[in-house]
Amino acid sequence: MENRASGGNAFIVAHSRKQMNDSISQKLHLHKDKLYTFSAWIQVSSGNTPVTAVFRTNSGPQYAGAVFAESGCWSMLKGGLTVDSSGPAELYFESEDTSVEIWVDSISLQPFTQEQWTSHQDQSIEKTRKRKVRLQATDAHGNPIAGAKMAIKQNKLNFPFGNAISKYILSNTAYQNWFTSRFTVMVFENELKWYSTEWSRGKEDYSVADAMLRFAKQHGLAVRGHNILWDNGNDQPSWVPSLSNSELQAAVDKRINSVVRRYAGQFIGWDVVNENLHFSFFESRLGANATGVAFQKTRQLDGRTTLFMNDYDTIEKSGKGSASPDKYLQKLREIQSFLRGDGNLGIGLEGHFRTPNIPYMRSAIDKLAAAKFPIWITELDVDPSQPMYLDQVLREAHAHPAINGIVMWAAWKPEGCFRMCLTDSNFKNTPTGDVVDKLLQQWTHAGLVGTTDADGFFETSLFHGDYEATITHPTVTNSSLIHSFKVASSTDISPESALLVKVSA
Repeated sequence: MENRASGGNAFIVAHSRKQMNDSISQKLHLHKDKLYTFSAWIQVSSGNTPVTAVFRTNSGPQYAGAVFAESGCWSMLKGGLTVDSSGPAELYFESEDTSVEIWVDSISLQPFTQEQWTSHQDQSIEKTRKRKVRLQATDAHGNPIAGAKMAIKQNKLNFPFGNAISKYILSNTAYQNWFTSRFTVMVFENELKWYSTEWSRGKEDYSVADAMLRFAKQHGLAVRGHNILWDNGNDQPSWVPSLSNSELQAAVDKRINSVVRRYAGQFIGWDVVNENLHFSFFESRLGANATGVAFQKTRQLDGRTTLFMNDYDTIEKSGKGSASPDKYLQKLREIQSFLRGDGNLGIGLEGHFRTPNIPYMRSAIDKLAAAKFPIWITELDVDPSQPMYLDQVLREAHAHPAINGIVMWAAWKPEGCFRMCLTDSNFKNTPTGDVVDKLLQQWTHAGLVGTTDADGFFETSLFHGDYEATITHPTVTNSSLIHSFKVASSTDISPESALLVKVSA
């Protein structure tokens, strides 16, 4: 270990490394009730290699984040952590490549109380999801009406929030009512997957998926297309693995042509090659470019719909896994090169959480957001015995300005849900369902009533969405007046700029 300087900048170097965790170290004390953000600038002496920040605690190692470190330039390792219990800890850095020196500069570990963290979320929601609105009531001559009762009803929430569905929704009225009263987005859990639509080679059947799409359209629900291909070899139609490579390529081309042509322009996004950071069935059989080619063919058939990568453990797991933010972005750039500059790509983060590390989740989304592509949480679930985990993750996702939508993975089936159910078989909420309803109440406006001032104005802050304002005053014809208006979300509008809505008798 030694101190070095370059260009007037001093940093610490771990050299002559024999073990993967040979590095600088720092002893400190962590507190259970705090949320910690972490960052450090990292460089290696040659090549490029993943470097991971680790906190050794009494309960074992806690990973705070990882970065692809390079020689010749500094890379920011950004992450975070929470701990199970208060006590001593030791920070160090890991790299499996022991031939490189690890250079470290500007380490930052910032503690936040839960109150401070929640306050930041609230501020972000005010800035990102809401807008100030000034409603003015005027009479038929344009004169302000003072002292009028202003009742505001929200008819639609603009922020896309949804859940997976199963085919059983088609024949179950209680299921339909429960779902459509809450969500604006859906995804078919299994019914659009290759093994569902072509169970037997050459015999395609889209009847169930077609019926589910019709149901969505009847109720004004947006649909994510999940999925065209799945890179897990265990999740192929039973007849696919035994195909020769040339037969497999023909079958893949037929699958893409079939499903994309059928639903082109009808979905808000396609999961093109599902979980291709964890699995590589098609790459191992058809070549390293199989994913990029699939995206390219999908784009040729559907030029409007956003094409998503979709994978897990990018925000759920803070180690150096195969789906880390760095590796996700690396794969995304490879796919982008096949699309020759077409920027209509999306980042799909499944969100199958065990014990959430909320500070790391925020840092990972921050890093992904730098790519400037829309980011969705696409398959969110938690341990159903820990409903507070769902509350934590949903709040963090909704508050993050880079998140464009949230879809949970809790489709109801008679035999049980994949992992987390929001309702029982009588469509009464489970504890996780209660979390969803509580947050929906907080993210919408119901029963908002105010009184206009001397100039006829009533000012408030509203979530983006569609609204009705009802004005009640003795001078108003028929005693009340209803006016519809929209509070739109736009990056071109400052959240501090109030929307003026005039309601005239």
